[in-house]
This record gives sequence, C-alpha cells and structure tokens, in this order.
Amino acid sequence: MPVVRPCLLAIILLVSSSAVKSQTNKASEQTTANLMRELRLKWLTTPTSQLGRTSTPEYPHVDAMIMDWPIEEATVSLMASSVGDASIYTTGSFGVIGGIEHESVRHLAQNFVKLGEKYYSEAISTTDYSYPQSGRVRFYLICYDEVRMIEVNAASLEDRRSKYSDLFVQAHRVISELRRIVEHQKTGSDHAR
Repeated sequence: MPVVRPCLLAIILLVSSSAVKSQTNKASEQTTANLMRELRLKWLTTPTSQLGRTSTPEYPHVDAMIMDWPIEEATVSLMASSVGDASIYTTGSFGVIGGIEHESVRHLAQNFVKLGEKYYSEAISTTDYSYPQSGRVRFYLICYDEVRMIEVNAASLEDRRSKYSDLFVQAHRVISELRRIVEHQKTGSDHAR
C-alpha cells in the first residue's frame, strides 16, 4: 500500500476544511484550532482509568495512539483508540472527529493501537506533549499508567527506511479511511441539494 505523501494529505485536509472556512471568520478559526489542541492534550493527559478502560489481553499496555506529523503550515494529529475511536486534529482550523461511528474506521484504528503494542518497550516514557519540529514525526503511546513516545525522522518513514514505518503506514490507512468517509458524506450531501 502506498504511503500518503504530504501533498496528498494537504488535499485531504483542505477537503475537510473548505466548509469550515466558508462559514467562519478568523476569530472562530482560531477557536477551532484551540479546541483541537485541547482535545489532543486531553487524550494525552487523561488517565485511561478515568475512561473506564483497563488492560486486556489484546491491549496489555497501549490504550490509544497519537501520531503528530508537521506538514506545510499545520501539524496533523491522528488519534486512535483501542475501542475504535479515530479523529484527526490539526493546529489549523479543520479536522475530522467521530470515526468510531464507522466499522471500517474502528477496525483500522484498533489495528494501529495493536501495532503500537509492538513498540511499547522501545518507546520512552514522557510528559512532554509538545509537537515535533518540522521533518520529525512523533508517535505517542497512551498507556494505562503513562504516556510513551517514539520520535522519528519523517523522510525515513516516508521511504520506509525506518523500523517504525509500519506505524506510519497504518496511521495513513486510518487517515485514508476517514478521508474516504468525509468525501462520501460530502458527495452525498451535494447530491441531496
């Protein structure tokens, strides 16, 4: 499966943002960006026990994952959880929330979290939830008792030289499915007019 390149992801996000931008002004765009930053931070700082989730044989260490990927003028954060929730948050004024409503997204999100289990022991414990610098990608493993992180050079992920490229590929499968659903919903609503 081909890896999604930054220019393609920009198209994905522009599709998601066109309706938001046409209905808002600069002040509300900033409010939307702040809301998405807060949602991301909430996932990183809320203990999973407060969500009523505990370790399972399928997910012994990792309950959720966030991939932060700086592209062009924004950072894209893909969040996926062991129950199948998936959302895209950005530092811009656009995103996709509510992927759990779609079985195909739930399955891909859960697979991303399962893959994170593979790297649990290699990830370092962290309380630094800042965004990565340009050219870097961070994977946050949201565990039952802590948050762990892996940071990698983006180019090595994109050309599959990194041993963490499978995380990047799986994250893009989730992004692609969210994109497909958003485009389908947009096309469906255009036909209804």
